[in-house]
Amino acid sequence: MIDFEEELKKFQPSLEVEEAEEAIYNHDLTDMTDILQEMMKEARRNR
Repeated sequence: MIDFEEELKKFQPSLEVEEAEEAIYNHDLTDMTDILQEMMKEARRNR
């Protein structure tokens, strides 16, 4: 039978997961709000 407590003690997170997490949090992604703001700026310039 598996001793879950013992297995949890041996657990170490994957470095790949940690690296991916850091990259996601540190990456400035454009979202829908940014796109709409840019479209509004262009529309005002083209009046």
